[in-house]
This record gives sequence, C-alpha cells and structure tokens, in this order.
Amino acid sequence: MKKLIYILIFVLSLGYLFSCEDEKYLSSSDVKLHFSVDTVMFDTVFTTIGSTTQHLKIYNPFDQKILISSVKLAKGETSNFRLNINGVSANEVQNLEIAPYDSLYIFVEVTVDPSGQNLPLVVKDSIEFVTNANRQDVDLMAWGQDFNLVKRAIPKNSTWTNDKPYLVYNPAFVDSNSTLTIEAGTKIYFHKDAGLFVKGKIIAKGTVENPIHFSGDRLEDVYSNVPDQWSRILLYSGSKNNVFENVEIKNANIGLQVGNIEDDGFATVKLSNVKIQNMAYAGIFALKSDIVADNCLVTNCGFYAVALLVGGSYEFNHSTIANYWGGYGFKARSTPAVLISNILSISKDKPDYVGDIVKADFGNTIIAGNAIDGNELFLKGNSDAILNYKFDRCILQVADTFKTSNADHYINVIRGKGSDPKFVDPYKKMNFELDTLSPAKDVAKVAIGKLFPFDLKGRDRFLDKGPDIGALERQEKKAAK
Repeated sequence: MKKLIYILIFVLSLGYLFSCEDEKYLSSSDVKLHFSVDTVMFDTVFTTIGSTTQHLKIYNPFDQKILISSVKLAKGETSNFRLNINGVSANEVQNLEIAPYDSLYIFVEVTVDPSGQNLPLVVKDSIEFVTNANRQDVDLMAWGQDFNLVKRAIPKNSTWTNDKPYLVYNPAFVDSNSTLTIEAGTKIYFHKDAGLFVKGKIIAKGTVENPIHFSGDRLEDVYSNVPDQWSRILLYSGSKNNVFENVEIKNANIGLQVGNIEDDGFATVKLSNVKIQNMAYAGIFALKSDIVADNCLVTNCGFYAVALLVGGSYEFNHSTIANYWGGYGFKARSTPAVLISNILSISKDKPDYVGDIVKADFGNTIIAGNAIDGNELFLKGNSDAILNYKFDRCILQVADTFKTSNADHYINVIRGKGSDPKFVDPYKKMNFELDTLSPAKDVAKVAIGKLFPFDLKGRDRFLDKGPDIGALERQEKKAAK
C-alpha cells in the first residue's frame, strides 16, 4: 500500500514539474512579435457609418510561449476604432498567450465622426503591444467623408449639389409633381437595399469631365465591382421627361428600371452618355415605357443587360450592350444580353401581360457577350400585340440558327464569324474600348453617326476613316514624327 502511495506521489510530482515547465515564457526584453502588416488601412468610409472589418495577424516566431502583457488601443475608449482581440470584443486585453510558432487575430472596425467639411479626413490610432517591457505598435488609419443623409421622402423640387456626396440610407422617393435635379459632379451612394424611386421627375445632367455617380456605399477597393450592393433607380409608370446625361450607375440589383406593371400609363426617359455596369439582375429593365438612348454603355449583368418588355417605344443609337458576366461566384449566364418581348409571364396563376412594342430600333450598336449558347439577342412575340424592331448597321452576336435575312428588321448587320467586337478587356478591367482589329472600327452608318458626332467620352467620331459602331470611338495614336 505504501509503495502505491509513493508511486502516486511521484507521478503527481512529475505532473507538477511539467506543469511548471509549461508555464515558462520567453522572458528576454529582446523578444519581438511579428505582424502581418505594419499599418491597418481603411479606404474612405462615411462619417457615422461603420466600416468593413479589417484584420491583423500576430505571430510568435519562437519555439517557446510568449506572454503579451497588454494589447490595447492607444486612444482607449475615445478611439474611433474598435477591436476584437482573439475572439474578445474589447479595446484592451491583458496577459495574452501565444504558443510556440503560433498566431492570433485582431479584427478592427472604425466609425468616423462628421467633420462638416467636404474633404476626406484622416483618422488615426494605433494598437500597442507590451511584451517583457518591450513596446511595439501597429498603426491604424482611415479616411472619412462627410455626406448629406437621405431617408425616405425627398423634399419637393429638390436640387442635389456636388459640394458633398449624398448617402441614401433607406428607399428614397420623389413624389408626383416633384422634380429632383442633380448637378454635374454629384456622387450618390446607396446603403444596402436602398434605392431611388421616382413618381415625379429626375433631371440628372453631368458633363464628360464631371459625371454624376450612383453606386453602393461601400467604398473599399474590394467592393469596387461587386453587384447587388443596393436596389435600383425606378421610374414609375407615369413619370415623364426624365433625363440622365453623363451619368454612371454601378453595382446594384437593377441599374435603371423604367416603368412598372402595377401603375397605369408609361414612363419616359432620355439617356445620353450613360454607363450602367455590374448589376445582379439587369442594367436597363423597361416595362411599357419610352426610352431614347445614345452613347450608352451597358455591361456585365447577371441576367439581362437590356430588357424591353410588354409594350413601349425604344431607340438606341451608338450604344454598346455587352454582357460578359462572370467572376462574382455566380453560375454561368444563359440569358441574352438583350431581350425584347411584347409579353410577360409572371406566374401560372396570373394571366400574361401583353403590350404593343411599336418601336425597338437599334442603330450603330454592339450587342455582344459570353452567354453559354452564344445568343445575345432574343425576340419573343405574341401575335395579339405589335412587335416592331429594327437593327441598322449593328454587330449582333447571335446563334447560327438566328435568322437576319428580313430586310425590314435587319439592315447591314454584322453577325456570325467575325462578329466578335474585340474589346480591349471586358473581363478583368471591364474595358470596352475597341481593339485596333475590331470589326466595329470605321464601319458605322455615317447618317446615324452625324446625329451623334461625339462618343461617350466626348471624342470626335469623324477624325479618321469613319465612325465606329458602339458607344466608344477608337482613335489611333499618331506616330511621332
């Protein structure tokens, strides 16, 4: 029995010794932590609106444990930054252990206080680390932007100026008999699920040098081309004489919806020099409406770049409709870049909506993309309604079975082999300029070109052999003498 007790005491003693050994940490004042970055950076965030989360990784490069006496924000509770230290939401943590050759994460968020100025302001702090009386720090830096906050109803006959950006935080409405005027150079950002819903009228006139921007409110680089960050701009049926000129719309679910089924009447809009890009569903989604468009670039949408449905009158000249959807983690696109249909089926339980499309004319326009069936144009007609369309000197990427022999509908179109418009880089850089070997170069219909002598970027279409098909005119650089 005594022998058993001695053995037990011996085993417990060994355990105690090993336990004491386990508690040993590197004690040298030369011990330094390693960090994944020396500065945690945030791109521009809106004042009072929280940022995305950045992270910092801390490494123990040694073969023994390290005990960090303190990890804290230098400015403490007065800081604009917030920390989550190894799973603990706190701006200071003490006695933090890192195993040999191990690491831990610190997650950082920031909120910027309003400054009352239309200038990016820099917010700084640092995370301080104390290990064996050795102090280290990692800088924190964020740029903030003051803004005009918009929630729900917009005052009657408002004008949005370019002195500060606008943040539309909730769905915002322009009421009937009211006009929203937007000045050149104004930037409008939308929070998640927000949008601009117009029953009255919107006049958005930018310039080539100072366009008007509509996009999501996440300004970090990682969000720069991510779709579905906000809802849409919707012009209700009955909204008349809308104007979008030198405007850029990005990263929504639908860029511009013109008309709706529920309301009577039709919407009208004039689009000139408009870019609509990176939409989860559609770039232009039109229902029984009237659209006149020139120099428009509509690209990279999850379903349709342009959908013209259930009646209306539509005219697109010198436009580029190019749907090279991809790279967002969604499945390949099987829908066409352009859909024209005088019928719309909502569900099996409801009757179809049918309306006369009295005109759907496309002149000097490119319709292209990467649909899996190779067909970027689809026409769907109901014999009970009019479906009147025309493609005049257009590039059409369509399937081999698509017939374009009817001269009432197709005039000198380019299709089939040789119809690849050869954009510079439609995928990674979303550059829809024409390559020097593009079949669109110098072959547009001159009569239409003269109506729109300058392209989307304000370049003269008549400085070379002839105007190019599409919204963007390629101008070769002249060789130096």
